[in-house]
Amino acid sequence: MPAVNAVVPIALVTGASGNLGQAVIHKLISDGYYVVGTLLPNDTAILDFDTSHFEKKVADLTNEQDTNCLVSGILQQYGRIDVAVLTVGGFAMGTIAQTSAAAMQQQYQLNFTTAYNVAQPCFVQMITQQTGRIFLIGARPGLTAAYGKGMLAYALAKSLLFRLAEMMNDEAAGTNVVTSVVVPSTIDTNANRSAMPAAHFDDWVKPAAIAAVISFYCSAEANALREPVIKVYNNS
Repeated sequence: MPAVNAVVPIALVTGASGNLGQAVIHKLISDGYYVVGTLLPNDTAILDFDTSHFEKKVADLTNEQDTNCLVSGILQQYGRIDVAVLTVGGFAMGTIAQTSAAAMQQQYQLNFTTAYNVAQPCFVQMITQQTGRIFLIGARPGLTAAYGKGMLAYALAKSLLFRLAEMMNDEAAGTNVVTSVVVPSTIDTNANRSAMPAAHFDDWVKPAAIAAVISFYCSAEANALREPVIKVYNNS
């Protein structure tokens, strides 16, 4: 583990092997952050990051105890967390008639529990610091019911992230702790291209573009902003 100077900002990014997670990590490293990125147990992805500015941690983010150990370990090593970007999630289709309680619970676990388990201890630390940025990854189906048609469990699970951000920002009023929900449209990934080969890919939003937006909201220029919902739609 490389030594980290006290003036180097610390970022935690969950989902380090995902398309968005990788883009965010690369961008934050280029911005001068030391990044701790998480992988799920048994994730065999090969990560290509500058190891002098990156450290990998393995954690089951659906497990509160495992996640608390992750965050407390980072705090023991580095003393603070300046930015947390929570990209872990999952997707499922299903109308009301097709969605069982078990399917609902699975989406809740993937999209809300994983986010809350990380956001809660990070938020508590940032309140102590009086400064910090948390980014939750939302979705248009969670923002507007019309977009959630045919994906009930996913939409409901994602909708909770918006309420969580509102409540965290209310509790953090008067500090420089800000929680935002980043809402991408269709992200331009190989998997999405394969699933929708007839789509206009140029209308989609690239992971690097989302990472650049997050980078800006972490910057000194954005210190005065308290934007709870950040829409990154491009033309889709």
